Amino acid sequence: MAPDRPPSLRCDQKACAYRHRGSGMLTTYTSYLQITADLPRSIEQVGEQPLVARETEYYRDNIANVKSIDDFMADRRIYEYALKAHGLEEMSYAKAFIRKVLTEGIETDSTFANQLADKRYKALVETFNFFRNGESTTIFTKAQQGTIDKYMRQTLEEDAGDDNEGVRLALYFQRKAEEITEPYQILADTALSTVVRTALSLPDEFALTDVDKQAEFFTQSLDFADFQDPEKLERFLQRFTSLWEVANPTVDTSNVLLNGSSGFGISGDLLLSINNLKLGG
Repeated sequence: MAPDRPPSLRCDQKACAYRHRGSGMLTTYTSYLQITADLPRSIEQVGEQPLVARETEYYRDNIANVKSIDDFMADRRIYEYALKAHGLEEMSYAKAFIRKVLTEGIETDSTFANQLADKRYKALVETFNFFRNGESTTIFTKAQQGTIDKYMRQTLEEDAGDDNEGVRLALYFQRKAEEITEPYQILADTALSTVVRTALSLPDEFALTDVDKQAEFFTQSLDFADFQDPEKLERFLQRFTSLWEVANPTVDTSNVLLNGSSGFGISGDLLLSINNLKLGG
């Protein structure tokens, strides 16, 4: 029987998140900048967390021994690591579902994974395509270092979300941006659509309108090519994080205590970023 995943993983991740951000509270935009200013180092810090390092070492040492779907499903640590890497951690309990996804592969349009609207399952099968590659599936880079890289990025985003959900959304959008070419990709993903609605200053009720009308509005309001341009993408995410902060202000209790005031204002760096906002262009 494969060893169970160590408990209390989130506790160490949270501690690392605070280490990474330093003392004091930061706004959504400045927290996002602090992480992305040196993204490789930020990811490296994730890998230094003791429990993350332990799980990664186990995965690296054992993934090549996985020769079948049965092997994959039987090793709880391998299975959960792989699902988390693909953003499917919350589905680890649904083993019959995941088995069906993997068993049918993605060779035809009629397979289970290809019929699911959520493309994370297809990505999982692309990495662990036992249907196509059999016992050789786990020798490929995408099943080894590729999955480890995805796990690190996923953990980085989760850590950020523990402290500020807006930062997690920004990091997620940054990761997915190059794949966005049309509005229905945004509408099919709750996180992406939340970022876009916030950046466009749309009310929550907009999400309840006709999907085709939402898609038409996004097409008129956005240039999807901008998401493949690093500078334009960063301006878009600056706008999102600044507007997110307005709607979800970060409370800096240390400043409140020092100033002897219970009032809350907008910080100087937020005012500066809002002043510099430019959508498109």
